[in-house]
Amino acid sequence: MSTRRNALGRGLGALIPTAPPASPAFERREPEPAYAEPLEIPIARIVPNPQQPRRRFDDAELARLAESIGRHGVLQPVVVRERDGGYELVVGERRWRAARLAGRETLPAVVKDVASPDLLELALVENVQRHDLNPIELALAFRALVDGGSTQEEVGRRLGVDRSTVANHLRMLELPRELQADVEEGLLSAGHAKALLQVASPERRRLLRDRIVEQGLSVRAAEEQARELAGPAARRRSPRRDAPDPDLEHLLGQLRQALQTKVRITGTARRGKLEVEFYGPEELNRITRTILEGPR
Repeated sequence: MSTRRNALGRGLGALIPTAPPASPAFERREPEPAYAEPLEIPIARIVPNPQQPRRRFDDAELARLAESIGRHGVLQPVVVRERDGGYELVVGERRWRAARLAGRETLPAVVKDVASPDLLELALVENVQRHDLNPIELALAFRALVDGGSTQEEVGRRLGVDRSTVANHLRMLELPRELQADVEEGLLSAGHAKALLQVASPERRRLLRDRIVEQGLSVRAAEEQARELAGPAARRRSPRRDAPDPDLEHLLGQLRQALQTKVRITGTARRGKLEVEFYGPEELNRITRTILEGPR
């Protein structure tokens, strides 16, 4: 992996370098590199990152941060890049917004040379490390990286998450926009969204959504009702219907581990059907290669 990709995976620490550790006395000392110091940049000259993955900023949270900034100042500089005679945020939009709210005229910032293709990834890394994104914001950012040519495995590796996490978030984008909005607003969790995806009928899916919100259903309860609402075909796939065949369960575990995706077997060892799930062309290609060529 290139140096740039490693830096992205380290998040803000890679953008605001600190002094290198002291060398042992017996080692030959090289000249120490000069590290960029934060500058006080006029807030009016800074514009937001157009690829900022975070779409919702809580007003009450910004007000609290603005009050803290008014009392103590901005303790951690934002990161910007030069752009069109001014500066564009790379990371730190919440601090930028709160500083404006607090009435500050300048903002401490580290100026870095960041290429446009890296803007989204850098902002996403920082938000993931701070747990600042809701599941839909994260899913949209994952999709943007995948659409930009990265595989789900590459996205997961660079951001420090499992490939299955990337795939599960991408699946949430199959929900209608109004249900995605429920997840963004916190009415539904990512687990609830996963349960809703089991129900193909829009009317039954809406019914389950209303039950989750009005009755405060847990994820487990939502999954149970999703199986019922999905119809007989889903109930036949449910492991609760028949006692599992231990040999088939062992085989399923091996397949899931090898293919790194959901695998189901319906029927018996004598006659049945094997189902392998995939979410996108690149994952289909990965699974196909694994089946034909074996795990790498």
